[in-house]
Amino acid sequence: MTELNKLTIADARDALRKGDVTSTEITEACLTEIEGAGALGAFVHNTSDLAREQAKAADARIQAGDAPDMCGIPLGIKDLFCTKGVPSQAASKILDGFKPEYESTVSQNLLDAGTIMLGKLNMDEFAMGSSNETSVYGNAVNPWKIDDRELTPGGSSGGSASAVAADLCLGATGTDTGGSIRQPAAFTGITGIKPTYGRCSRWGVVAFASSLDQAGPMTKSVRDAAIMLEAMCGHDAKDSTSADIPVPNFEAMLTGDIKGKKIGIPKEYHMDGMPDEIEKLWADGADMLRDAGAEMVDISLPHTKYALPAYYVIAPAEASSNLARYDGVKYGHRAKLEAGDGIDEMYAKTRAEGFGDEVQRRVMVGTYVLSAGFYDAYYNRARRVRALIKKDFDDVFAQGIDAILTPATPSAAFGLGEMANADPVKMYLNDVFTVTVNLAGLPGISIPAGLDAQGLPLGLQLIGRPWEEGDLLNIAHEVEARAGFVAKPSKWW
Repeated sequence: MTELNKLTIADARDALRKGDVTSTEITEACLTEIEGAGALGAFVHNTSDLAREQAKAADARIQAGDAPDMCGIPLGIKDLFCTKGVPSQAASKILDGFKPEYESTVSQNLLDAGTIMLGKLNMDEFAMGSSNETSVYGNAVNPWKIDDRELTPGGSSGGSASAVAADLCLGATGTDTGGSIRQPAAFTGITGIKPTYGRCSRWGVVAFASSLDQAGPMTKSVRDAAIMLEAMCGHDAKDSTSADIPVPNFEAMLTGDIKGKKIGIPKEYHMDGMPDEIEKLWADGADMLRDAGAEMVDISLPHTKYALPAYYVIAPAEASSNLARYDGVKYGHRAKLEAGDGIDEMYAKTRAEGFGDEVQRRVMVGTYVLSAGFYDAYYNRARRVRALIKKDFDDVFAQGIDAILTPATPSAAFGLGEMANADPVKMYLNDVFTVTVNLAGLPGISIPAGLDAQGLPLGLQLIGRPWEEGDLLNIAHEVEARAGFVAKPSKWW
């Protein structure tokens, strides 16, 4: 077998079980590919020695017949996950040198399943961004390219998306607070699912906005997403928001039968000025599901227009609280002080040096909306809007809707630098189709479904009922099969 790094998780699993290939061979193929892909900026900490040890142990486990589905599969881990003894910086200067003495629950679940960690992946600082340009490591780059224009892989899980799309690994972990799995998946032509809030433990994942953050897999196919998600999930007593409900065999639910399913098409997602090719992709997606026997139903989610403003009050408010702990006292970066500087100066200088511009912007916004004079006017009002957005979805699902079809992003990937120096609100608009899912705590998946006029990938989003990831994956699997998206970026890196 050649080009082992290009295998899907499902194909690698089957080949490993048959003895056609070893985990060590797949791991070496990935490590070789990573070495030659520095131009993508996807991996920021390589763990090649550890990966080889883990691959050797996985091969022994497979030989012994004690191997879960993910055993022997090489993955990349987003830098937001704490990994024992390995730098875990959340792409921020303020966590420079931080090597946790513990493993996040999600990455531990994957290690227990026998996966191999190839290294840590690039991201926006503290997961705050939609283009991977706020990282202390420098930006990750999309493997898809137009002429000489370098494109964003999306954010915040940009390194994860770039690594999977470029076949540097077989899958990667991501996190999604307002679209940070689904938007980069759409920009790079891969699959990404944000599960229901509480499905994956948040313990050991550096917090951005605690009521919105959720981990999920980024993979080359819907089947791979189902396999990897099952390994990542599970109740965790260390996370008070972790749901104590059974984790089904998601892959077994990929039957391809969606006859009679009711798919909602929300009228509010037809935005003014949306590109014709996004509208066409959406219509094509509806046709695919209709041809598969599903029923398309026009629905209304009336509070959608308030989702972005509500999100950009709630998320910064929670970030302001969560990031208060980074002060240079216990770990990470500490500013050099001058004679006469006291603890206040130490805090101020450390945070000014340690946090990038976007993080500082959101912390200041969050602190403002939580302040005494504005708490009710902004934060409490945003919380009430959030409740209304959740009720919109609840009402629709109560009418028998099984899933909702929308575009994943308002455009294809844009050029690096094109939005970073513009009005920040323009960047925030990238989340227009995705933030509602986080506010309502629902599962959402992005599936590559076509190319734009320039030959760049475009994604469709499916939003599911709470805890019905299996059903959502099955519908997505049918969209994937009918879209027949097999395009790959031409290798230039």
